[in-house]
Amino acid sequence: MKTGYVGLGHMGFPIAKNVLAAGHDLMVYDLRDEPMRELAALGARCADCPREVGEHAEIVELSVVDDAQVEEVVAGHQGILDGAQPGTIVVVHSTIHPRTVQHLAEIASPKGVGVLDACLSGGSSGAQGGSLCYMVGGDAALLERCRPVFETSGAHIFHCGAVGMGAATKLAQQVIICLNRLSAYEGMRLAEKAGVDLNVLQSIVRLTTAQSRVADNWEQYRRTMGADNEDGRAIAHLFWKGLCAALELGHELGHPMSATALVQQLFPKVLGLEE
Repeated sequence: MKTGYVGLGHMGFPIAKNVLAAGHDLMVYDLRDEPMRELAALGARCADCPREVGEHAEIVELSVVDDAQVEEVVAGHQGILDGAQPGTIVVVHSTIHPRTVQHLAEIASPKGVGVLDACLSGGSSGAQGGSLCYMVGGDAALLERCRPVFETSGAHIFHCGAVGMGAATKLAQQVIICLNRLSAYEGMRLAEKAGVDLNVLQSIVRLTTAQSRVADNWEQYRRTMGADNEDGRAIAHLFWKGLCAALELGHELGHPMSATALVQQLFPKVLGLEE
C-alpha cells in the first residue's frame, strides 16, 4: 500500500517506522531533516512538502502539534489536498478540536478525499511496541481500508462514530487522565511530606478504589515527567493543549467542567515541572 506520513515527532516517527517495517511504500515529510534521513536509510521516500505526500499516497497520516498546523498541512498552500487524488484518505492523529477535522472533511469531500480523525493513546512507548489505542471518527468503510496500516502500531482500534468523534473521545479520555494525575499528585505528595513509606502506600492503593496507573507507577512517572526531562516538558504541553480543547468543547456544549479547569491551571505542578 502507498502510504505517507507528515510530522515525525514524538509519536509520528515510531508510527511511521512501523508502517515502513510492515512493508508499505512510505513517503514522509517533516520540517526537520534528521528524522527524514533516518527513515530514508530504512527505505522511506522523502518529500519536499505535504503536497508531494498527497500525490504519492493512498493513505496519508499526520501527527502535528495543533489545530492550526493540521489545517495548514492538509488544506494550506502546498498542502496534502493540493496533491491528493480521489480515493485518498487523510488520517489526522493530532489531538485537536472536533470541528477542525469536521471542517477538513467538508473541504476534502468535493475532491473525493476521505478524512478520518484517529486519535491515539499510549505514548511513544506504545507506538514503538505496537500497543497503541486508536480512537477513530469517520466513515467505517474508510477505517477498514486503513486498518492494516493502523495495526502496525495499534493493538486496540475503536470506531467512535462520525468524523470528529475520535477527537471528542480523545478529549474526554484526556480529561480523565489529567484528573487522575492531579489526585495521584496530591495524595502522594501529602504522604511524602508526612513521612509515609510510598512503597507501602502504593501497595495499599493497588488494593483499593484509589488505584490508578499514575499512582501504581509513581516513581517512574515522576522521573519521566520531571522538570529536567525534555520529553516530559513536551508531553506536558500536549496535555495542556488537549485540556484547552476539552474546555472549549465543554463550553460550546454547555457542559460545566470546573475540575478540568482547575487541573489545567495546576498542570505544571501536577507534572512536577514546578514546586
